[in-house]
Formats: sequence, C-alpha cells, structure tokens
Amino acid sequence: MTEEKKASGTDNSRRNFIKNTALAAAGFMIVPRHVLGGRGFLAPSDRLMVAAVGAGGKGQSNIANIYKGGKSEIAFLCDVDDRRAANSVKSFPKAKYYRDYREMLDKDGKNFDAVVISTPDHNHAMITMAAMQLGKHVYVEKPLTHDIYEARKLTEAANRYQVVTQMGNQGSSGDGVRQLQDWIDAGVIGKVENVYCWTDRPSWPQGILWPSTNGEIPKELDWDLWLGSAPYKPYIEKLVPFNWRGWWDYGTGAIGDMGCHLVEPPFRVLGLDTPIDVQCSVGSIYVDEFKRGYFPDSCPPSSHVIMTFEKTKKTKGNLQIHWMDGGIKPARPEELLPNEPFGANGVLFEGTRGKMMCDTYGANPRLLPLTKNAEDRTKKRVERVPGGVDGHYWQWAEAAIAGYGKVKLSSPFEIAGPLTETLLIANLAIRGTDVQKAKENGKGFTYPGRDIKLLWDKENLRVTNFDDVNQFVKREYRKGWSLGV
Repeated sequence: MTEEKKASGTDNSRRNFIKNTALAAAGFMIVPRHVLGGRGFLAPSDRLMVAAVGAGGKGQSNIANIYKGGKSEIAFLCDVDDRRAANSVKSFPKAKYYRDYREMLDKDGKNFDAVVISTPDHNHAMITMAAMQLGKHVYVEKPLTHDIYEARKLTEAANRYQVVTQMGNQGSSGDGVRQLQDWIDAGVIGKVENVYCWTDRPSWPQGILWPSTNGEIPKELDWDLWLGSAPYKPYIEKLVPFNWRGWWDYGTGAIGDMGCHLVEPPFRVLGLDTPIDVQCSVGSIYVDEFKRGYFPDSCPPSSHVIMTFEKTKKTKGNLQIHWMDGGIKPARPEELLPNEPFGANGVLFEGTRGKMMCDTYGANPRLLPLTKNAEDRTKKRVERVPGGVDGHYWQWAEAAIAGYGKVKLSSPFEIAGPLTETLLIANLAIRGTDVQKAKENGKGFTYPGRDIKLLWDKENLRVTNFDDVNQFVKREYRKGWSLGV
C-alpha cells in the first residue's frame, strides 16, 4: 500500500472515530447511567435519570426539589390522576407520561436509574419493591410503608439489591437534629429520661363512618389503579387527593403522617431501635347519650401512645416516648416563661441535667430555659448536610450517582425501616381489636387492645400477648397485586 493510501485510510478512520464519538456523546443525556457503565459508574454528564410515581401534591414538590439539585433529569412521570399530574407535566414537558407504574417499569425500565415514589401509603411498598428488583435507586415519601411487614421486607431488599435508598423525612438532613445530637453527645442535658412528641394533626376527617353515598369517578382518575393493593370499594367524594390519610385501608393516621418528622429526632439522637412494648388511649366520638360510635374503617380523632424502648448509652434506663395527636399536648415545661411559645407541633426531651426542645423536622432546636441558648458553647461535631432540609433530596441523587455504599445518607432504609416499624407498632395499639369478634359478641363494640400493654416480638413481627392485632402486621393485598416477595 502506498503512503498516500495509508494516509487516506488513516484519515478516514480518524473521521469515523470522531463521527462515532460525537454521536455517542450526543446520546449521553438520554441514556441512563447504568447502561453506560453499571451501578456506580460516573456518567460524563453526571446526571441521574429519574422516574417519578406520583406527580402531584407532595410528589410535585419531591420532583421539583430533586431537580433543583442540578444532578437529576426528570425523564418519566407516572400518576393515576391526570389532574394532579398536570403541573409536573407542564414543568417537565420532555418527560414521558404513564398512568400505570407497572407498564412504565416494563417498557422503559432500562431508560432510567432511579424512582421517586410519592403515592398514598398503601401503595408505597409494592412500587418500591418492584423498582428495587430492577436495580433502581429509590426515594420514598414517608411513612416508608403502610404495614410493619412491608417495612421489614423493604429494609432487607435494599441491602440485597444494593440500591441507594432514602425516605422523605427531610428533617433528618436538617441542621436542627444535628444540633440536638451535639447537645446529647456533649451531655448538656444528661441522660434522657422521657420524650414527648405532639402534633395538631389530623388536619383531615377521622373518627367517622365510611360514607353511604358513592361518588362519581372523575374522568381524569383511574380509580382501580389508585386503589392498587387496597380492597375494592366504590369511589367516594373527597377521599382523593388528601383525606385518604384518615382511613386504615389507605393511610396510617396522624402518627404515620407526622411521626417520621417528630419521632425521628429522638429515634436518631438516642440510638433507639423498635419498641419493646406499646400502650395507648384514644379520643372517642359519642353518637348518642352514653353511646360511643364505632368507626372501624377510620382512625380515631386523637390518641396518646406510650412506646417503651430498651436503654441506650444516651438514656437513663428504658425510655418512654409519649406520642400525642389531635391537639393533645404534654404539660408545659416549667422552664418556659408564661408568654414563651409551646407550639402545636414539637418534641420535648427531659434529661437528668436539663431539657431541650425542637419543632417539626427537628427545626428550631433550643435548650430550656431559653436563656441557656445565648450562653451555649457546645462544639459542632456532627457533620452537617449541605443545603440542610433541601439537601435531603440532593444527597440522595448524589449518592445514587456515586453508587451503593459510597455516600452516607440521612434516612436510608436501614434507618427509615425501623423508624417506620416503630410508628406502625404504635398503630397496633390504636387499632386494638379484632373487628369480626366485636361484631359477633352482640354486646357493643370494644377495643380490648387499648386497655393493655402490648408486648412486641421484634424478630417474629408479632404482639405476643394479644393476637387479635397481629392481623394488622401484614395485610392481604387485593387480587392481582403483590409485594413480589
């Protein structure tokens, strides 16, 4: 071959290489990272391809906050209600839209890296499990699951499939809970003896009968897909998009809604595990003189739950956390002056050397009396999350880009799972009875599980001294729906 031909061949090869490289580079933004190099591969674009299941309400804000981190591309949207999804569809016009998450995973699962799940509680687990089984990183709105069994299975699956996980209790990334940790670690309030958590939720109807009148299903809503794992019931007005929280088939009541924000600070800073026992009292609705209403489908209007935890290095002995909802609050700390606020939502730590408080998300941490805060010189030793509460979303995206086990997260399933189990164990006491037995006895309706202390067997996921409530540890899914394990 002549030198001229060799040169020509070399030039053609170079041109083809440049052409092919340019074409490949142009495709980086639409190819998911796992296709380019496996889990943990750092894509040239450094962008996480995200699919979102639940695009309205909290889903809309989750998607927007993850996108604001600058490391994620919202590539797919899925929602059973076109009305709720409308704003997200408008914000991300290039995202492909689905109604059924199963179809999205089946048809386009190879085209994204991670899934954000922001549906009602009853569908969290099966969507999350399906995504993890495909090797997708997951961000799941709180509470992690509807049932205790589901929480345990998701926790195990996250480790088995080695995917990056985060629950949507964004306060766990805030500076406030880290300030509380610094005070506890420094012994500022001594060993903790009691904790009180309270909320003014529910801010939706509870303690009511299931409506007798069916509603007309909006044309934009796929009611069967919305029900998902839950038993079939006719559509009723005002259940969607928010009031489902007060019905046991779909929601987990006030503690499911707010417990991940309020119980999380003591759970984290005191190094707690699931409780060893739980007891409660609840508010009642009377429908006539001396006639208490019986509303088995609905959560009660208020409750006070006492959860007992085994002693840790940060507690004086076994610790009791008091959960109060429906506007019930603990006694006002005597260290607060008469006009100093004691808010509608908060956490109070009582220690052997003092007290401290915080608001929802662990925000506004403060020592009591409040004059102590100006004098405090405790060193900040616990590492803060860049961006604080907002950084909760960005932390997850960056961890997913880095790959499993590379970045420490605030609320991975190894933490979020036991926290969720704890809140749902509290709900066993609140529910407190076998509905069928109550109907059969012919003597009115009672809740015997609310009158005793329920003893919890962590390993076997069951109450050992009152079997009636164990039916709520693991529910039966509607035919055609499965957790996939």
